[in-house]
Amino acid sequence: MAKEKLNWEDAQVRDTYRHTASHIMAQAVKKLWPEAKLAIGPAIDNGFYYDFDCEHKFGEEDFAKIQKEMKRIVQANYPLERFELPREEAIKLMEEKGEPYKVELIQDLPEDAVISFYKQGDFVDLCAGPHMESTGKIKAYKLMSVAGAYWRGDSNRQMLQRIYATAFPSQEELDEYIQKLEEAKARDHRKIGKEMDLFMLVDEGPGFPFFLPKGMIIRNELESFWRAEHRKRGYEEIKTPLILNEQLWRTSGHWDHYKDNMYFTKIDDADFAVKPMNCPGSMLVYKRKQWSYREFPIRCGELGQVHRHELSGALHGLMRVRTFTQDDAHIFMLPEQVNEEIKNVAKFCDDVYKMFGFEYHVELSTRPEDSMGTDEEWEMAENALRNAIEEMGVPFVINEGDGAFYGPKLDFHLQDSIGRTWQCGTIQLDMQMPQRFDLTYVGADGKYHRPIMIHRVIFGSIERFIGILTEHCAGKFPLWLAPVQVRLMTVTEKFEGYAREVAERLEELGLRVECDVRNEKIGKKLREARNERVSYMCVIGEKEAEAGSVTVRSGKEGELGEMSVEDFADKLLAEIAMKAM
Repeated sequence: MAKEKLNWEDAQVRDTYRHTASHIMAQAVKKLWPEAKLAIGPAIDNGFYYDFDCEHKFGEEDFAKIQKEMKRIVQANYPLERFELPREEAIKLMEEKGEPYKVELIQDLPEDAVISFYKQGDFVDLCAGPHMESTGKIKAYKLMSVAGAYWRGDSNRQMLQRIYATAFPSQEELDEYIQKLEEAKARDHRKIGKEMDLFMLVDEGPGFPFFLPKGMIIRNELESFWRAEHRKRGYEEIKTPLILNEQLWRTSGHWDHYKDNMYFTKIDDADFAVKPMNCPGSMLVYKRKQWSYREFPIRCGELGQVHRHELSGALHGLMRVRTFTQDDAHIFMLPEQVNEEIKNVAKFCDDVYKMFGFEYHVELSTRPEDSMGTDEEWEMAENALRNAIEEMGVPFVINEGDGAFYGPKLDFHLQDSIGRTWQCGTIQLDMQMPQRFDLTYVGADGKYHRPIMIHRVIFGSIERFIGILTEHCAGKFPLWLAPVQVRLMTVTEKFEGYAREVAERLEELGLRVECDVRNEKIGKKLREARNERVSYMCVIGEKEAEAGSVTVRSGKEGELGEMSVEDFADKLLAEIAMKAM
């Protein structure tokens, strides 16, 4: 009989498989530590976890023991049997088993809720399901880490122990995933950022990154590129303040829908907020004058620094911070211009992502529960986004309920060189803020009309994009972004003069050059340059000094041999001009 093949592309199939694995892990922990109390054990992206209340402190040294017991449970091939109980009987069962967290979960269920359990062997767990038919269906699994987690995410409740794990349909797929994790560790932007001296994260400013001189080179080059590309496409750049008064944020809707993520201050006894988004400032820029329909579309770009209150546990290098610079733009349009402007922004995103070597997919994020506006406005906005992206022939998926509180959006998820995805660009269509700020223009009929607007970013945030790009390139940035494009390394101090002469000639052409003339072995100098991801390493000794040449090693291509300084410079300038990856 042919072995049943799982449709691993189906998220529901993955969740069912991994949730079954979480029950197997919980059964194993209860077998080894019967005093452990069970909390919850859901499937999550790339795996699952289970929370336990146990006096024994779990560590990685316990993982082999737990996995051995899991193997026994899998080999036993227990069927997963679902049964239901009335509320009082369900509570009684969990009380008898000494599971206070399960009792609390049952008590918090609605009166008419179906209370279901799953049994495998002698193990019973409160669970809505679904599950695989039997424990024997789980083929490959691995415990990954352990962390603390408050019961129900409440810091006033019991601290539990959360064991993270993953499961795959085959050992080969699990091994491939583990290999990708190892690759991701090697590419971690925090590790590379430290080795390349790009940025720093300090206890004195959690979530507030410091950019160092070499990191500023990357940042400034990205911002210069951003400005040049926006000028080509008819955007004008603006800058709005970091702090604006409370009333503005009430008008924009942020006070009612985003207040918990904001920082506040007082000025002259009046309440002000540090901006979490740039859009209300752009509304004020628009309102400074009366516009005519002939002036549309109006495209305003802003590299605007914003601050958002993130929980300390969510902070992660440059990927999740409390202050960042959004490469924002707000486009004010006539109704008949909406379709074309959406396409223009989508094409802009495509041009940028392809240049950096990113594949991507698009999601249409629809109306969330916490939102402003009428059903008709939301339907119109969602249809406008859908129609534009369909006309472009770009495939997309629906992400239900994940739109902004003021409008639906198209989200661009980049795929990096090891297959991970990152949400960066977004095109948000907004009919709410023009109403709330009473934005108008004079139409061809001489009457006042309301514009429609797009909020959009392409990088998303400069900080996060640098983090993503660092990991995508493993620190080997395209030459135009590289902080150190050339390092000249002398075999002995005797050739310092020639090295300085070559450096001067290259710097005159706009190249970023360093000289390493220390009295160190050339092997050590090369190792350090490779570790710092220097783009081109040039060895200078007697042969090179006499010939007026350099011996070149590329950080990406390896040994390139001896070249004249002129040929070497021409090669680099051509690579920079192409912005080649």
